[in-house]
Amino acid sequence: MQESDRDEIASLTALAEWQRRELDQLRAEAAAGRLVERATGILMERLGCTAADARQQLATLAGQAGMARAEIAADIAGQSLAAAPAARRRAAAADAAIAAAPDAGRLAEALLTEALSAEGAEAAAIWLLAPDGGMELAGEAGFGGREASRWRRITPDMPFLALRVARQDSPIWWPAGRPHGDDSVVIGRRPDGARAVIPLRQAGTCIGALEACWSAPMTAFSASVRSQLTALAGSCVQALTAGLPPATPPYSQAWVFSLLQGLHANVLFARTIRDGHGEPPSLVIGWATPSVGTAGRQLLEVHSDAARPGGLLDAVADVLATGEPRHFPAMPLAAAGGAAEVNIAPLFDGVVIAWRDAAETERLTALLEQAQWLGRIGTWEENVRTGQVRWDTATFFLFGLPPGHPVPLAALDRHVPAEDVPAVTAFRDRITRNQQAASAAFRIIRADNGGIRQLRAFAEPVTEPGGKLTVVRGAYQDVSDRYHTETAFTLAREQLAGSEQRAHAEHRLSVQLQQAITPQVSHPVEAAGIDVAARYRPASQEHQVGGDWYDAVLLPDKKVLLAVGDVAGHGISAVTGMVALRNYLRGLAITGVGPAVLLTRLNSAAFHLDGTMATVICAIYDPATRMLRWARAGHLPPVVVRGGKARLPTLPAGILVGAGPDAAYREATLRLQLGDTVVLFTDGLIERRDRTLDAALTDLIRFASRPAGDISEFASHLIDEATSDTGDDSCLLVVRIR
Repeated sequence: MQESDRDEIASLTALAEWQRRELDQLRAEAAAGRLVERATGILMERLGCTAADARQQLATLAGQAGMARAEIAADIAGQSLAAAPAARRRAAAADAAIAAAPDAGRLAEALLTEALSAEGAEAAAIWLLAPDGGMELAGEAGFGGREASRWRRITPDMPFLALRVARQDSPIWWPAGRPHGDDSVVIGRRPDGARAVIPLRQAGTCIGALEACWSAPMTAFSASVRSQLTALAGSCVQALTAGLPPATPPYSQAWVFSLLQGLHANVLFARTIRDGHGEPPSLVIGWATPSVGTAGRQLLEVHSDAARPGGLLDAVADVLATGEPRHFPAMPLAAAGGAAEVNIAPLFDGVVIAWRDAAETERLTALLEQAQWLGRIGTWEENVRTGQVRWDTATFFLFGLPPGHPVPLAALDRHVPAEDVPAVTAFRDRITRNQQAASAAFRIIRADNGGIRQLRAFAEPVTEPGGKLTVVRGAYQDVSDRYHTETAFTLAREQLAGSEQRAHAEHRLSVQLQQAITPQVSHPVEAAGIDVAARYRPASQEHQVGGDWYDAVLLPDKKVLLAVGDVAGHGISAVTGMVALRNYLRGLAITGVGPAVLLTRLNSAAFHLDGTMATVICAIYDPATRMLRWARAGHLPPVVVRGGKARLPTLPAGILVGAGPDAAYREATLRLQLGDTVVLFTDGLIERRDRTLDAALTDLIRFASRPAGDISEFASHLIDEATSDTGDDSCLLVVRIR
């Protein structure tokens, strides 16, 4: 056996022995506490005094006798019970039932059946205070499920009787029901019956209330009933704080755990039980997300490797000792399948432990960095109070600066040409003086080579509750390529406007630009087990050029993005919109989401950024499964050819992108086979003035059902056969599975 294994066994053995001793000690403390509360009630009855006076008298007697409070309480309770054997038997039965109750609901039943029913009570309830000043029903008996469900949650502003008792920390006795003029709200259908509400105190602090109800009024509460209820309240507190899991977490902190569940998938709250001998804490799961396990289990049952030296238990002990949260980037954790990123923080009477797979964190970080790189985006943050500026790696690259030398907002104008200083000043003033989100476009002079780059800047202020600015967060995006393209298009429009010759030149320029931008089928896509052929047919009118486009890209996860789109309009603006949509879609596809989500995000970008509208069909092909997932935005369906027979798949819903901010799209799937061919196309391929769209689609299906050799010949066959007389441009993307 290795030394580490012996150490682990020794740690587990010591932990088990400590837990056994701790359980024995808790049982002894609970029994002693019940004796003290019972003796307090006996003294209240005999002396006719308050609970506080009875406790003081008990302490005085213990001091005079030189005995512990529990010992003198045992003598007092024993003498009283010896004089009343029936009461002694009832008290013993009640104590046994309370100790055996598995939850707060059963605790209320035990109080009613074993103790309160002997006094004529017909219902009982246990209430616990909530952190927001409200109250929650932890357990009840005798009221019935329907009535109890009405009072699960008491808001802080409700004039509820039990809430009043807990706030005043003083009992209320209503022998004849609700007094005249008292508007307190109570549980139960009979407010005119006798009712008693006793505070539940732990370590001098009120944590809730015990309520007992009778169906009929009585003349007065006897001293024995008052002492009995006071003692039962003490026993109830002992049970609640000695490991009994209530209906909600201790002190009703359920709202905190609801928040934690929304923030993290793997998180648990463990209550700690300590002894006074320096042993490690015993940890019992008080709450956990469904992915972790069931509340009430020992932490070691869920994380069997927690007791290893330097493992989870040692980390928890460090957090409990220092009171400071800890972050562990890679802690061995069997429940996570290996190393995990773990966060531990103190909370209430225990700790919160949250974790996630370290490999997943690295994957998400890599995806984010790749998306930033593709979009040429760098992020930054500046603390206005301390002056500290943080840049990510991409931002340093954009400015051509070495890491470790970020540029604060106040010095940003030193890195731009003189003509762009006013734009930078206005950008900075809107953020820091007006405390408003701002955006701006300006050029920067790179520090490494003196090159000029066009940037788009975004920033938003972060203020404290009083409205004072504390932090500014933002991003820089290099839009030089798009800026230069738009500048070139603008220059082309200015130079070619005004004459037919220039119109012809603009048309030729647009077509050349479109053809240059339209991707050619590449070997990486073919390496994914598919053959791809594409065709583009320009518009027949020489002065018109449309925004038809297609794309076929091999993604980092070895899947293939296939897309065809048609931007509304013609000319340079349509080509510009086409370039934007294609680049947006490429960048979004890196995130690994499905076609429907891609179109949703593309629609948001088109609507809010460019105002472009277009029809699009987007598909993701997985070579490993031969599964094609696709969605459409107002576009015509693909044609699927199998065994020489073409067909149209069922259309999922989806309007064109850019038409509205809240458009939703549905996704469909096609399981392809070897030899299958999928045809994606724009409407300019088949539309005719003398035929309906359905008739034109029928013709295309007929053309696609004819054999035409390899995929290149098949694409040429379709573009030649599918004639159109609308004068619109069109493109065709043909994919064959091999």
